[in-house]
Amino acid sequence: MKLVVIHNPTVEEDPADVCVVTEGTKVLNCCGNRTTACILLMGLIYALNLEYPKILKYTFKVFQKCFLKLDGAKLLKKVQSLKPKLME
Repeated sequence: MKLVVIHNPTVEEDPADVCVVTEGTKVLNCCGNRTTACILLMGLIYALNLEYPKILKYTFKVFQKCFLKLDGAKLLKKVQSLKPKLME
């Protein structure tokens, strides 16, 4: 699972395209921006009941619990200490 950000070399602001790729296949394209693509990726993971990639498991869990506030009451101690730093 990954987000692919395609930049236009002549424009420095927003990317030209943001796509969601899972298992080597482009699943969603023209997401608009990184924020929308992240939200769509999390929705896709939830809707298809996919497991987080092992290498990014804890990154996705922090994203889910801190930023999306899903199951946020059950935070690991490491995440509890990281959360205030992220919210600054």
